[in-house]
Amino acid sequence: MSKIIIVGLPRTGTTSISVALLEQGLKVAHTAFTQQAFSLAEAVSDAPCFSDYRQLDQLFPGSRFIYLDRPLDKWIPSMQRLLIKMLPELEPKKGYLNPVLKRSFISTFELFDNIDPLTHKHLEQCYRKHQRKIFDYFDGRDNLLKIDIGQTGSLTTLLQWLNFSSASYAEFPLLNSGKEVDAWKNHKHPNKINPNSSGPNHRKFFAYDA
Repeated sequence: MSKIIIVGLPRTGTTSISVALLEQGLKVAHTAFTQQAFSLAEAVSDAPCFSDYRQLDQLFPGSRFIYLDRPLDKWIPSMQRLLIKMLPELEPKKGYLNPVLKRSFISTFELFDNIDPLTHKHLEQCYRKHQRKIFDYFDGRDNLLKIDIGQTGSLTTLLQWLNFSSASYAEFPLLNSGKEVDAWKNHKHPNKINPNSSGPNHRKFFAYDA
């Protein structure tokens, strides 16, 4: 079954696009850490999508992928604030966060391999490396859309690409701005999919090699 898979990095608007897709009637998982969560969701964003797009492309043929771009002068300080909060819990053998989420962050941002993963230079390199890998992988294909949700008309561009006729918003809702990180948790909607949903395989994730 094909999916809509958002492969933009954290702090590029993954919550905003997830809420916008909820309002279109889709079942959406903002992060998905089990096979069942992916099975239930029609659209998935954030971890592990930004690190596992190759594997997910194979698991869900015909899927559409959305890359979220954001100016680096806005993304880097936002990402620094997020990582400052998350780093203690991303430790492989210490933190409480889900192992799939840890793997996504550690591999993408080269955490614990760098003297200071919070520097402007390091995060810019990680951003550009991720972007280059995405564009190289999807080069010559028509199932990747690049948008910046902060740009006027980007929601219309997305909905037209997905063949949706109307929107609940004129533009994307700008959520998790500044220091806010819990907008998805606080947004109530019946179509939200639990990232740890249990199914026939309980809470197992996919067995592919990461």
